[in-house]
Amino acid sequence: MTTANRIDERLGAGRKALRTLPGALLLGSTGARLWADYLEPRPGFGGRFDFIHKVNIPLLYTVSASGTESFEPCRTAWYPSHLRMEYEDNRLSFREQKFIAWDDCAVSFQTWTNLGREEIVLRLETYGDVFHDTGSGLYGTFPVGHLSFHIDAAIVSSDEELFREVLLKPGETKSFMIAAALGISGQDKPDELTRRAGAYALGGRSHEKTVAGYIDAYQQWFDRIPDFRCSDPLLNKTWTYRWFLLRHNLADPKYGRLQHPLFYEGRSHKKSKAPFSKGGWEFCKLINLSVPLHLMDARWHHDPAYGVGSLQNMKESPNEDGMFCCLTVDTVMHSFANFSCWAAYQLYLVHRNKETMRELLPGLKAQIAAWKRAHGSDRDELMIEYRHTRTGKEYQPSYWYFHQYPRNPKDPATYTHVKRVDRTVYHYLNALAVARLCEELGDPDAGAFHEQAELIKEDILQKMWDYESAFFYDLHHETDEKALVKNIVGFYPAWAQIIDGKHDALIDHLFDPGEFDTGCPFPSVAADCPAYTRDGGWMGHFVKGRNGCVWDGPTWPYTNAIVLDALAKESKRSGHRHDSRFIRYLREYSFLHFFNRDLNQPGLVEHYNSATGEPLSDEQEYNHSFYIDLLIAHIAGLSIEADRIVLDPVDAGLDYFCLDRIKAAGAELRVTYRKPGCVPDDAGIEEGYRLYVNGEQAFASDGLRRFELPLRELRR
Repeated sequence: MTTANRIDERLGAGRKALRTLPGALLLGSTGARLWADYLEPRPGFGGRFDFIHKVNIPLLYTVSASGTESFEPCRTAWYPSHLRMEYEDNRLSFREQKFIAWDDCAVSFQTWTNLGREEIVLRLETYGDVFHDTGSGLYGTFPVGHLSFHIDAAIVSSDEELFREVLLKPGETKSFMIAAALGISGQDKPDELTRRAGAYALGGRSHEKTVAGYIDAYQQWFDRIPDFRCSDPLLNKTWTYRWFLLRHNLADPKYGRLQHPLFYEGRSHKKSKAPFSKGGWEFCKLINLSVPLHLMDARWHHDPAYGVGSLQNMKESPNEDGMFCCLTVDTVMHSFANFSCWAAYQLYLVHRNKETMRELLPGLKAQIAAWKRAHGSDRDELMIEYRHTRTGKEYQPSYWYFHQYPRNPKDPATYTHVKRVDRTVYHYLNALAVARLCEELGDPDAGAFHEQAELIKEDILQKMWDYESAFFYDLHHETDEKALVKNIVGFYPAWAQIIDGKHDALIDHLFDPGEFDTGCPFPSVAADCPAYTRDGGWMGHFVKGRNGCVWDGPTWPYTNAIVLDALAKESKRSGHRHDSRFIRYLREYSFLHFFNRDLNQPGLVEHYNSATGEPLSDEQEYNHSFYIDLLIAHIAGLSIEADRIVLDPVDAGLDYFCLDRIKAAGAELRVTYRKPGCVPDDAGIEEGYRLYVNGEQAFASDGLRRFELPLRELRR
């Protein structure tokens, strides 16, 4: 891979910091268990650091310089793999490269120059009295009261004099490599932690080569992803950032209930920043609501283990009803509505990992029965939501429709249980996925699950659809009266592809400025709803604080991904009638990934003001949506089905694109397009629309059009 294609060069930025703590610097690199919530602008690792879950360790180590109280203003350069920091005044010059490696080592390469006329004393400092000198470095334990483990740490320096003091004479320059290795007390042995840290600090190579070797190792994960490039720099940059987002949130605790790799929903948290505190909500755990969103993108990585791991974790720790749930290493938590079975089937279609899916199938089957017991009734196949938080779309106004949207939504007397469109569509897709997996694996239950999926589909179409207003609505849980609130989930039946020509007017609601075509589309509820609030409050007051998440108007990447998928599918169903609108809204969704729409400032948060696009939360690098799959399925037009490869692109008006290094269904695929007369950056892209299978051209057309290739033809 050329230097220009490396993740650091494609995504490097300047200063990245938290909006709510402007001096808190962000770090892109993360370990299997260790990461930085934020870094303070000083040498080493001061800030807030977490291990498996939220811990808020305030300091791993820093280096002080006599006479210098602050290292601000400093210059920083953020890269996915590391952070660079520079500071200079009339007394000293300081340069640093620092990162957290996958083996949970916090590593700092520092260079100090004395520019003054007096000696400067440098000392390595740690937190409190945690550490003691072992003769080969420092060793200590961070006690954690709210988890089932404590955290051990070993610190090694290339110059052990730093543990006491180093004198830097006028005009003198010295460099140090420092590493702290963290692990679980009693599980990660002291000698192993010391060895791990020493591999960086005392590795026998120059410090520069040690850093370069780490950056190469970080890049290896990205060497196993598909490549996409096109004539639109916005789509290119967002594609790259979304792959970083997955890697940044990848974790592998190998402890307790999280024995397999998984993706976190985010590395930040709505929690107190007080040292070793646990109050508030954290995203760094397995959240079953976001698992399928991760799988839709991660399935395109060449290694299926990253997608399968979350499914394995959930299968091994269901709740007493058999449901997949949110998990920490210590706790089986509640269950959110999700489409994990459907996402598991999509993962299978790419990797054809039959034995793995055979192991998972009993757990997937159990989800359908458990949902029916917990959320179903004997009157129909629709799913009742008893707690508005459990679809992950809390405070959607339909729950309060029957009480005219009271000022205080927390009053239980004003709250109505509803049959939810989103949970029911998920239920349909999950049942359909299990049926199709049964077919693939030769399981005799395929017919029963197909029958159940068809019944769910019929009830959605017959009961939730309103012909007069052309929309799908939540229903009163007892009377089936429609809650006439146009929630964003009303488009989910189009996403599930269960509608036909009788529902053509549904998608038009997206294009109405008085409903969903707001300044920053798509709002979580139509702008004509009396409870619509674009900036996250409820009827004039903030029920969850200034940054709290409520689904009564703000725009969410989560639902934008699903609705854009629905829009593309509807455009194809109607002869590509909405292609131009799809690319317009896809670009608006893409811009959410960059602060102030600046492609040099990547960052995605939880939700946005639906009129202005202002970020409403500060959980950066938030991993609660999908995007990569949209470009593959609708820009390049590639879909993998059980028995065929399908090309069916949306015409995005691009001069060219190239989707390469796709590994799916046992083949390596490449899809390219070049508009006649257009000269792309890469002269290797031929004119027209083409599919290559294992290096051989399998299809060519002058323009974009649908094509199907049976998989049996690949096996000849």
